[in-house]
Amino acid sequence: MISKYKNILVAIDGSDHSERAFDEAVEAVKRDDAKLNVISIINDSELSTSAFSFSKLYAAEKEQIEKDLLKKIQDASRRELENVEPFVELGSPKEKIIDFAKNNEIDLIFLGATGKGEIRLSRIGSTAAYVVNHAPCSVTVIR
Repeated sequence: MISKYKNILVAIDGSDHSERAFDEAVEAVKRDDAKLNVISIINDSELSTSAFSFSKLYAAEKEQIEKDLLKKIQDASRRELENVEPFVELGSPKEKIIDFAKNNEIDLIFLGATGKGEIRLSRIGSTAAYVVNHAPCSVTVIR
């Protein structure tokens, strides 16, 4: 285990678990004086297949996510974090999280056990399971 993390990623999707993951990530960043990367992924498989509908839904979803990320940055700022960077991606959440971690030298990932769209009875969602098994770094899954 790394004694001090430098570059932490937290994936958020508005679910209760991802909200708790954000809180845990903030505490880790404060403890280690690290950079916090906050990522939210628009799942392209959940958008319409019609090109017109896709672009309309994508624009609306992106606008909402950007507002949510701004709130997260303000929340982090109130907690005295200054090195926070938001990212919005389009694609498969599990693949985008892994790609981001690999391409940005992330050394710790926080994410919720299940997301907004997960079946409540499952112990760990497919995105969390995939990230745990494919991440190039440590992963903390929050319930």
